[in-house]
Amino acid sequence: MHAQFSNRVEAGRQLAGKLAKYTGPEVLVLALPRGGVPVAAEVARALHAPLDVLVVRKLGLPGHEELAVGAIASGGLQVVNAGVVGPHGVSGQVIAAVAAREQRELARRELTYRAGRPAPVIRGQTVILVDDGVATGATMRVAIAALRQARAGRIIAAAPVMARDSYFELRSAADECVALLIPRDFAAVGGFYADFGQTTDEEVCALLAGAMPARPR
Repeated sequence: MHAQFSNRVEAGRQLAGKLAKYTGPEVLVLALPRGGVPVAAEVARALHAPLDVLVVRKLGLPGHEELAVGAIASGGLQVVNAGVVGPHGVSGQVIAAVAAREQRELARRELTYRAGRPAPVIRGQTVILVDDGVATGATMRVAIAALRQARAGRIIAAAPVMARDSYFELRSAADECVALLIPRDFAAVGGFYADFGQTTDEEVCALLAGAMPARPR
């Protein structure tokens, strides 16, 4: 398979073209860091919309961290994955301990990325939630749940590439789902990019500092 995007910036510019109808003072672009931020920055720039981040952290099963017992997101939301918790007999105490550890990292990232800026207004906003690609969709689903809890007006889940099953799942979870590519043959997000190098905290901070600020909460 040939890469479809040279890098996240190019992918973001292409994605912005499919989101052009979303303009106005009620539009807010939220990125899933870190890789979603360069994509979202291009979307926000094209739409003349403010940019911020929504931090989500997976709660990995101790000893088998690739298995998610749940996730937490900005705003205090916690989602538990019953399909993992039940079969593995994970106790509430274990989940609480993992959540506490990940909450510290979530808080660190929010403090680093916002550099003292307050969290944005979500209630009543049209939120475009952006990542650089969607494989299982778990992170995006938690983020959507957090935005529902915060009473967003409309939620648009957007990414340059989404696995087909995840695309249809997210169409049900969000008000709209936008993707440039929805391939049947999906191995990994990085396979669709020529350059899929890791986005650093420094890059995230620079992009957020240079973007239009969101209205504070």
